[in-house]
This record gives sequence, structure tokens and C-alpha cells, in this order.
Amino acid sequence: MNGTLFASDAFPIAKIDRRLTSSLVEHLGRGVYGGIFDPGNVLADADGYREDVIQAIKELQVPMIRYPGGNFVSGHNWEDGIGPKDQRPQQIDLAWKSIETNQFGLDEFMAWLQKINAQPMMAVNLGTRGIPEACHLLEYCNMTTDTHWANQRRKNGHPEPYAVKTWCLGNEMDANWQIGHKTAHEYGELVNETAKAMKLMDPTIETIVCGSSNEATPTFGKWELKVLDECYDNVDYISMHQYYDKPDHGTMHHIAKAIRMDQFINSVVALCDAAKAFKKSDKVLNISFDEWNVWYHSNDDTAKVSPWQEAPRLLEDQYDFQDALLVGSSLITLLKHADRVKIACFAQLVNVIAPIMTSSTGMFKQTIFYPIMHVSKYARGTVLRTNLQSDHYDVPEFGHVPYLDAIVVQNTDNDYTVFAINRHQTDAMHLKLNLGQTQFHVLNHICYQGPNPHFQNSEESQCVPHQLNSTYNDLTLPAFSWNVIRLRKK
Repeated sequence: MNGTLFASDAFPIAKIDRRLTSSLVEHLGRGVYGGIFDPGNVLADADGYREDVIQAIKELQVPMIRYPGGNFVSGHNWEDGIGPKDQRPQQIDLAWKSIETNQFGLDEFMAWLQKINAQPMMAVNLGTRGIPEACHLLEYCNMTTDTHWANQRRKNGHPEPYAVKTWCLGNEMDANWQIGHKTAHEYGELVNETAKAMKLMDPTIETIVCGSSNEATPTFGKWELKVLDECYDNVDYISMHQYYDKPDHGTMHHIAKAIRMDQFINSVVALCDAAKAFKKSDKVLNISFDEWNVWYHSNDDTAKVSPWQEAPRLLEDQYDFQDALLVGSSLITLLKHADRVKIACFAQLVNVIAPIMTSSTGMFKQTIFYPIMHVSKYARGTVLRTNLQSDHYDVPEFGHVPYLDAIVVQNTDNDYTVFAINRHQTDAMHLKLNLGQTQFHVLNHICYQGPNPHFQNSEESQCVPHQLNSTYNDLTLPAFSWNVIRLRKK
């Protein structure tokens, strides 16, 4: 089987924003407690942070973390998680029917970010709270003034401001499951006034307005247009969320689902540009795709969990290799849209629908860990417009699906990286690269190939990437594989 890839640095799409491989950490299940924060465990440092998890996150090179949610934020009082720990109240979390101890709060989060070399992306509660509480949080995080919340931060041992740049104004506010769900008009007005107030306090920040919680909601499109009609001038990004469901129609349909993401992005770009036209604005509104992942494995187990526990086992998906290829294809799709998608957060980071799983005695990297790590590490520079030719297969939802999925990134004037997937389950693909007249040599070819589509990593058994000996004129993508091919001009 053959495939051909055409690309040229004369046809760039856009420079890649480093925040494209960001993540979400939510107070949900064992995402925080028993995941990133585990005081008393021998694997934790003196501050209670799991050192093995820190090392794995450093390997992922996650540039930014969205926090503290997610659905959790819409019922959360951020003030409960600061100050002396013995004075912090336990909190009922209605979003996940759990008990929140508040032993890990805003200041612990900021200290942990220093350990993993990441920046914060703060979400504010616009479900049960509003403008004053959002401004108080901003004051605590960013202000140097001699005022109450800035002084409270100093009193809590943090004299320097955190300088949080990126702010999510609520979470999935269109959804009826959201605490404090609002109509598009109600939310649009609230987010507009909240963004105005926050930018009066700190003009350097950027704000993200909630788009539809997914593309299947009955109000998708209408929500975006109505909300943006209210707040377009005062927001900088619109959010997108998407989760892939279980493979009821088989593996080959499952690994093609990134086509949904592509179609969804195209629709939201069109809605943003329509709002721009209606407003007669010169501003281009970009996208923060701040929740996305595969999510289906854990649904039955989660339904059996009793409510009102501390850090219960919720949404602990065990990913297989077909999920890894779908995640890889989704990352390629995000790169294809680098001109408009500037921020993206895979959800989540540890234990909860996550690439990293922990136990009390160790941790392991799920299959989806490796495509995320590779794109975070090697997708630096400019995405090039990439044209593909390969054999295809057919699935009812998507029609013709090419076996080859790929993108080319120009890292520097001389260095390039190809991210490529061979979707065929049994046949290898000979890949011909056409990157212009220049000749290249292969620096290295990293291949990730599972023993079967349903193979899952565990603490006891790991499938990891390996190196292939390839040349520019002799490139083979093994069957059902994720590939990273790094090139240099001769």
C-alpha cells in the first residue's frame, strides 16, 4: 500500500501556539487527591506532590493547565481553598457528588505549576457566582495594590502576584447539567460585563467565552451567535469541547472520528466570522479547544460509585491502542487548524480520562500519552499546508476515509517534522514525501505500534514507541501505527 504527502514552506498555515498541548486539572475523582497531590505517600515530595507524576508531566511538556474545572468550577468558592489548611471548610461538590476537602487550593496549584514548568489558565465561577467574585479572584492572583485580596495573598505567604494571563469565564454554561446554567442572553450579558470589569482591573489579560458544550446540542450555532452578539468586543477566544464516544461501529470508524473535530472547528470558525461581520469588527476571534479526549471506558464503573466520598474513583478510563491513534489523529487535526485554534487542553491529566494513571505504589503511562508527548515536543514552528494521497476505506458516517493521516511542521529553516498515521490494521504503507526540490535526510523515525487495537498499558505491561531505520526515499509506516519522522535538509 502506498501513500504520498505533499507540502512546501511556500504554503504555511500558521505558526503553532505552544498552548496547543495544554491540559485540564479538575477537582474530580482522583485527579487531584491521589493523583497530583498525595501527602504522606512515599512517592510524594515534602510538599505532598507526587514526584513520579511530576516527572511524567515534564515528559509531556505541558505548557499550560486549565484549573479548577470543568463542571466543578460552577459551584466552587475559590476562597475556601486558601489560607491555613486547618481552617479550610469541607465543601459539597454538586457537579460530581463528592466531598471537596479544599486541602489543595489556588496557592497549592500555583506552587505545583512551578514544579512542572507550566502556566495557569484560571476558570471563574459564573454558575453560582458573578462579577464581584471573579474580580476578587483576579485581584488575589494579579494585583500589586494595597487592597484586601492582594493583601490576603501576601498574608498567605505569596508576596509576588501570579500574573495569570488566560481566564475562562465559566464552563459549559449552555448545558442543563451545569450548576447555574443560563440562557444564551443571560450568559452573554454576564460574560460581557465580567470581562469588562476584569480588563479594567488588568488590561493585560485575555478572556475565553463558553461556546456550546458539544456540537450535538440542539442550540449549537444559535448559542454562539447570541452569546457573541452580547460580548464579542470584550472576549478573545471562544471555547470548544468534544469527547469521543465508544466504538460501537468498530475500530475503523472509531479511528476516523477526528473528522468530527475537523467539521466542528470549521463550523465554529464560520460562526465566529459571522459574528465578526455582524459586529462590523476588525477583530478575529480565535478558538480555545479547552476540553477534548476519548471518554467511554469508565461509564459503567462510575455509575456504581456511591455519592459524597472524598476522591472517589470516577472516570478512570483505561485506554487502548485504537484510542491512541484517535488521539494522534485529533492532534493532527488541531495542527491543521493552527491558524484559528490557538489553545487546546486535553482532558484530563492524571487518573480522570487521563494519559497518566497512579496507584498508591506507582504510576504508568497510558497509550494516549505518547502521541500527546510527541506533538508537544516536536510540533514547534509553522504548520505547512499538507496534501495527501492514499487508498481509502468507507464508513457510513464519514464516507471515504484515507488510510493516511498526516501533517508537516517546519521547525526551523532546515528542520521539519512529519506526524503520520497508517490506519490500515494489517498492511504497511510505503510513504513518499514530496517537500519540494530540496533533499532531506531522516534524523530519526519514531514509531508507536500496539500488538492489537485493544491493547491497554498497565503498571505490569507497557507498549512504548521504538525507533525505525528509515531514509528519506525509503519510508514505511507499519500497519496501524503512529509515526514521528524528523527531517533535515541536506
